[in-house]
Amino acid sequence: MLTNFNNHTDSPRLVDPASLAFQSLLDKFAPTDATVLIVGETGTGKEVVARYLHHHSQRRHGPFLAVNCGALTESLAEAELFGHEKGAFTGATQSHPGWFESAQGGTLLLDEIGELSPSLQVKLLRVLQEREITRVGSRKAIKVDVRVIAATHVDLAQAIRERRFREDLFYRLNIAVVPLPPLRQRREDIPLLAQHFLALYARRLGRPARRLSPDALEALREYSWPGNIRELENTLHNAVLLSREETLTPAQLRLAGYSEQGFSESNDSTLDSFLQQQLISQPQQLFDRVISGLISNALLMTDQNQTQAAALLGISRHTLRTHLANQGIIKGRRKALVSPSSSSAHVTQERELRIGYQKFGNLGVLKARQSLEHCFAQQGVSVLWSEFPAGPQLLYALQNNEIDFGTTGEVPPIFAQASGNAVTYIAWEPPAPSSVGIVVPHDSDIRTISDLRSKRVSVNRGSNVHWLLLQLLEEAGIGLDELKVVYTPPKYPLTASDYLSVDAWMMWDPLLSAAESNPELRILVNGEGRVRNHQFYLARRDYVEKNDDILRQLVESLQQTGLFIDSHRHEASMLLAQELGLEVASVERALTRRSHKTRAMAFEVIKEQQTIADRFYALGLINKPVRVRDAVWQFSSALALIE
Repeated sequence: MLTNFNNHTDSPRLVDPASLAFQSLLDKFAPTDATVLIVGETGTGKEVVARYLHHHSQRRHGPFLAVNCGALTESLAEAELFGHEKGAFTGATQSHPGWFESAQGGTLLLDEIGELSPSLQVKLLRVLQEREITRVGSRKAIKVDVRVIAATHVDLAQAIRERRFREDLFYRLNIAVVPLPPLRQRREDIPLLAQHFLALYARRLGRPARRLSPDALEALREYSWPGNIRELENTLHNAVLLSREETLTPAQLRLAGYSEQGFSESNDSTLDSFLQQQLISQPQQLFDRVISGLISNALLMTDQNQTQAAALLGISRHTLRTHLANQGIIKGRRKALVSPSSSSAHVTQERELRIGYQKFGNLGVLKARQSLEHCFAQQGVSVLWSEFPAGPQLLYALQNNEIDFGTTGEVPPIFAQASGNAVTYIAWEPPAPSSVGIVVPHDSDIRTISDLRSKRVSVNRGSNVHWLLLQLLEEAGIGLDELKVVYTPPKYPLTASDYLSVDAWMMWDPLLSAAESNPELRILVNGEGRVRNHQFYLARRDYVEKNDDILRQLVESLQQTGLFIDSHRHEASMLLAQELGLEVASVERALTRRSHKTRAMAFEVIKEQQTIADRFYALGLINKPVRVRDAVWQFSSALALIE
């Protein structure tokens, strides 16, 4: 949130002395080509700072690209950064430039650089020294003219001592350092940032202007903001979304630890005193109480999102789920148990159903109503839910035995089958072509599909909208090499940095419906007449073979849920809107655009899937042909149920 940032003149002018100090550094570093290292806690705005440096440099007319090093898989990280040649590895059907080549003449942000593997650190050091890269599968060096900005929340000095980060790379990066102070050390900026976010989200959500009561403003000043500016933004976005009053009170901000008496003391000395008191009075119970309290509060602050809660606690999601299982909050995976009362080894086993879902559609409503848990309770089947942002991520979890069942669109199972995933089609829902589309800023010069040539389009790789994008390009006679495809997970609402880094976004409901209500955005086209946009229910083949009865009951529950959605659409919309953080009207419009009748796999839909698979293979987007019908499970009990 810096002033004079590109054309965003509504950005607040920060006034806190700490902010003025680091902005002074930025103004000195920006005109140079020096490598910059941005150090700050999560949520302090490291990418915004990097963009400020770029847009105030001589490279402002070149590209700005940001890559999250922590999200790069070990096997493909080198190819992602430095590019690869055709045939360099399995699936490399064509040459592909990496992030460094794509940023030629501009700036490349290496976010979370502390997460890079040691082997990649060596290669990155050479690139910074020699200003050249070598693609995977090639011996030819390619000169690159790129300014590198690195960012991290990790203490790199400590990482060096622990031999997790190379000392020579640190010194190469440590040329111009920008330490970003956390928001709790920049409290004078809080009123300005708060007013900015209130105005921003009131405009985006089509709400009247909101203002903070004096008590609410004081609560914002006093709060410790562990999530920094990102947490402040999310807090005010949520308040604008849920509040019907013009003036926001402290209660509507939902700040953790706040009461009418203000915030309870939380400094180190108070915490130490409390722990010492508890060790004297109830030492045997203290450890479990502390762990339970930490977890329950983290889940409360993140609206029960286990991934976010784990990140807040600084532990992995697996560790969090282990604690939850130990506390009896969720059911842990159990091995066969031997009954001690039997003279012979009598084996019993509790079964479970692990469902991957997105917060929309039949599964989203089924989870919100909690009817499935009730259905399976007397059968000794525990139900575990895991949320995913999109189909490709869900299929990855299915492949790695993290879930047993889930729902995606047309394209993810094709990519999964091509990669050897033993995915099985269980059922499907009728097409919803108007539920997918391409979104552009309202004042964009993109007026027709043909205008996409040379533009930057964001799409979730291997998703339904990926297929729509291919259809649109073919319709306009545009080749894949004539535009920049930016592979990113779906995201809404969009931030200022999103508007700068991408020209158009491929979206699907309910995000598409929400964007449709935003006066700052415009739907260029939707999928009508271009794609079918089916929804499929999928399971792991080994799970299907062993749990025919569970899947039959699950499909029946999905059918009943579909009937509930169609007959109580507003009630279903309210259930999902609370989970999604979207307007009820947007969710209801999204539900209206599709049928929720779960059906058996039919020849026509299998044939349509095969057409999509053949097209992706022809374009080199999957590494081998697939036969869709080989992945369709034929089990009579379920088929009789859903035809």
